[in-house]
Amino acid sequence: MRRNTRRRSTTARRAIGAAAALAIGAGGLVAVNIYASADETSAPKGTAQNQALAAGTSTIDCPDVGQQLTSVPAKAKAQVDKELALLDKQISEAYQRLSTSQKAIQQDPNFAQNAIVGPLKDKRKATIDRIAIAIGRVAAKPQGLDALAACTLRATGNKPADGQGGNQGGNNNAGGTGNGPVAADFVDITKVRANVRTPARSAKASKGVFVSKCGVNANKLYNSDNVIVAPGVTNGAHHVHDYVGNQDNDAFSSDQDFAKAGTSCQNRGDKSSYYWPVLRLQDGTKEFDADKQGGGAEGNTGRILTAKKATLDFVGSPRGKVVAMPRFLRIITGDAKAFVNGTANANASWSCTGFENKVQLKDKYPLCPSGSDVVRTFKFQSCWDGRNIDSANHRTHVAFADASGNCPTGFKAIPQLVQRLVYDVDAPSIKDNGKTRPFFSLDSFPEQEHKPVTDHGDFINVFDAKLMNKAVQCINTGRKCS
Repeated sequence: MRRNTRRRSTTARRAIGAAAALAIGAGGLVAVNIYASADETSAPKGTAQNQALAAGTSTIDCPDVGQQLTSVPAKAKAQVDKELALLDKQISEAYQRLSTSQKAIQQDPNFAQNAIVGPLKDKRKATIDRIAIAIGRVAAKPQGLDALAACTLRATGNKPADGQGGNQGGNNNAGGTGNGPVAADFVDITKVRANVRTPARSAKASKGVFVSKCGVNANKLYNSDNVIVAPGVTNGAHHVHDYVGNQDNDAFSSDQDFAKAGTSCQNRGDKSSYYWPVLRLQDGTKEFDADKQGGGAEGNTGRILTAKKATLDFVGSPRGKVVAMPRFLRIITGDAKAFVNGTANANASWSCTGFENKVQLKDKYPLCPSGSDVVRTFKFQSCWDGRNIDSANHRTHVAFADASGNCPTGFKAIPQLVQRLVYDVDAPSIKDNGKTRPFFSLDSFPEQEHKPVTDHGDFINVFDAKLMNKAVQCINTGRKCS
């Protein structure tokens, strides 16, 4: 095995301005949303914001450069990936400084802007310039990317009690700034109105299911890499992933490595890699990564919880037959930065056993009643552009079907991966901020505050051709196979 990666996009975008698209000639198109605001570079104003900073209820919000790059020339991709990963590292370091500078912020209202946010903009500008230069060497150099350099301080809404819950000092998280979760991140599922709708299926629907049984990561294969978004860069995710299926997934894994690797799947024809952020119990446990980047050093602390059950179902299209996925197709569902990016790409759902057909939550952790388990569900994109196994922003080569189940023009329906994880974890005690029964939370980028809306799943298809054809036939003929 190799070692870890560095993640490739930047945090957050604030929809405050106009969007611009920049053509880069033979290399394709780089679409860039350029956000401009008069207050982006000004110091924080007003007693309320200064108090919020001092209380540790702010995070760092930066435009997500990676999500705006819809096409990057192949010859520039390696350097662009590394520069995007560096942008993430810069945000992480700035957030950690913010979390440990509360005394200085209390003494000087402009400290955060002058000592943290301002210097961060300068670092980002230099990195973004290198991205533009890398593209410019093989295609037309994009203009206007500098507008993505400035970041802001944003209120998190976190209001944990001192020393209680919310990953405060008693729960052993980095810093003392309320890195999450907090009581407001949880909701009693029995009090949530039903919100699940089942779309109608046409007579031509492909109604079969192909099940791949790959276990729950009982062998504890973990790392904080993400080979899809930050190939070749260690600690690219800044949070730890569970891995099932392919046993050789880290920052440096190639398609050839995947093809040769072992698998935890019962059917050896499935060497696909399925991975997701770990769930932790904030009980003070010192895990193997308690002092490491991606783990405790970046605010991801507590006991890692292994799912009691993980199901990987490939289902059909409500409108017709599906076609085979190409080998090594990469799909990411959800957005690891949705807390600051906004919810446009947020997709993972939270629920409880016994409630899944009634309630699915996007932005809250569920408080499940006695006898009910926590459930995370990921429905992956089910439409493929018919050409590419990946795209520059890891999204535009695949798409979701519309409300009627139709794929966008030019896209083909493929088997849809539906991933379901079940956890035996007690509902935390909300009234005393997790003191009696500790909070559980998702690993996340530090500045994302462990918000449930940032949950996401990653998939690399490494089915052999024979098994993929069997899965497609099974789905298209309405059978259930494994």
